[in-house]
Amino acid sequence: MRNLNYFLVSILLFTVLSAAGQNPESGNIVITKADLEKAGESIPNSAIGEPVGSVKLYTPRWIEAANGMPAYGVVEGSIFSVDPQGWPINFRILLPASWSRRSMQAGGGGINGTITVREGRTPMLGRGFAVYGSDSGHQAGMGGAAHLAYGPAGTSGDDWSLNEEAIRNLGYMQMKKTHDAAMVIMERIYGQRPRFNYYVGGSQGGREGLMVAQRYPADYDGIVSDVPIVNFSSLMLAPELIRIREIPLENWVTPAKVNAIRAEFLRQCDILDGLSDGIINNYIASREIFDVTDGKPPFDPWSALRVPDGTDPDPDDKSVNALLTDGQIKTLEFVYSPYKFKKPLANRVRSFGMWLPNIEPDGFRTIDGTRYKGQEGAGENARVHGSLGILGVTAFLMKDLNANPLSYKEDKQMLKRRKEISGWLDATDPDLSEFYKQGGKIIITAGTQDFVASSGAQLDYYRSLVEKMKQNKLDQFARLYVVPQGGHSLAGRSYTRNGEGLEVEVKNIPSPDQTDRIDLLISWVEEGKAPDKTLVVSNDGSIGTDTGVKGYLLCSYPAYPRYKSGETDMASSYESTIP
Repeated sequence: MRNLNYFLVSILLFTVLSAAGQNPESGNIVITKADLEKAGESIPNSAIGEPVGSVKLYTPRWIEAANGMPAYGVVEGSIFSVDPQGWPINFRILLPASWSRRSMQAGGGGINGTITVREGRTPMLGRGFAVYGSDSGHQAGMGGAAHLAYGPAGTSGDDWSLNEEAIRNLGYMQMKKTHDAAMVIMERIYGQRPRFNYYVGGSQGGREGLMVAQRYPADYDGIVSDVPIVNFSSLMLAPELIRIREIPLENWVTPAKVNAIRAEFLRQCDILDGLSDGIINNYIASREIFDVTDGKPPFDPWSALRVPDGTDPDPDDKSVNALLTDGQIKTLEFVYSPYKFKKPLANRVRSFGMWLPNIEPDGFRTIDGTRYKGQEGAGENARVHGSLGILGVTAFLMKDLNANPLSYKEDKQMLKRRKEISGWLDATDPDLSEFYKQGGKIIITAGTQDFVASSGAQLDYYRSLVEKMKQNKLDQFARLYVVPQGGHSLAGRSYTRNGEGLEVEVKNIPSPDQTDRIDLLISWVEEGKAPDKTLVVSNDGSIGTDTGVKGYLLCSYPAYPRYKSGETDMASSYESTIP
């Protein structure tokens, strides 16, 4: 699956075969530049499975083979909204000269706004895949593609986020609209639709992968969902809720306390995997320790750091022995315990998972050294707080781009809006039975030290899948692989000291190779070879099953790698263990 035979064969043969002819040796369908004319200038609205205003196609382009990439065609288009004042979805599809009758939709990132597929940048094109993606229905930057469509005249910047159709496009409709347009184009140019269609995305794209499995289960044969932002609506709000908790000065967790918080996490959690090495492997047990909302008998996980008389003796103490006030601990309890909603959101979700104990408690500004407008002690000219998902608060919820997000209040009207937005944005439906019945396969990854997405929400979603569909059925089509101490890129590293406070050798935790993960998915879909529930990631990131290498065990939820004996950098020294 890794070789480039598809396009190498096509380079030799496409000049002598008829347009859109089939290569009898490889089974690939071969096209030439002339075939791009079949794309046409538009697609009928009836061919798109969600409501659209119209679909326009632009003049296609042909890219000759160069720099190890095959010849391919480029077709771009704009899907216009039903709302005449709405924003278009711009999309692009790359069509290899020698097509393996496979396609792959590429997911977005951040809050999207840029077409996810770029010319000459995808290795899947060299493997005979048609590759397609969109900007999700708003335009953050066109990359020089001035011929594509933009929003209504007189609008700019974040104005799109106040448009209801644009929000729903971002949440789910753009995936279906882009998929359907791409299918029409492939059928026109190649003479048929793909045998296998895949979706691959991470972060926002990971959420999109979950969303298409939930909403459009018949459209995809296989999905890779990396570090998905599962509960999008709550993740956008979470940073603001933390800052709101810190409005009273006494609740402000300052950067000076980072070392003490980290040391406490390691002291209580490092040894839970059988080895004190600066790595928190047992993510379930560590989460349970610091979850103060789990309904278990009262236990104070912060007692060792709690100031006896409520007054911090040294607010600037940066040592591992720094103490915390009751107000600071209340903030930390909020960050490291599931956030319970006043009323359930879409799919009857009652909480947001927040974050797990980790070695970088200040990651992604979870701890912030600035005081913002509306917080006690903020200066007269203090700036308004903002985060990556701030539009989800000011625009989606408050409907005011100039609003101060720290003035957010969850009254009756806001609770109603939260539930509405949640239905558009959150990939939290645990019922994947239709995707399963269609023969779909999905591989999800998560890192326990992911500060951008909520690792807690990712784990909670998979647990909801287990509860809804039962483990035996889920094992037939889904995997959640958890990278211990992996970040949003899935890579990570150990801390310089262990839970006993002793210096230890720093160990790098490489990200599991994405190409290998895609290959696992393809083998599962096309050959019926299910990936092992425990894999081995070697130090170069490659994925295998041989434990006789330096690396770590990549375990599927709820298992984690527990140390047995032997050299601590060998995969064979660990065993996959369910708490």
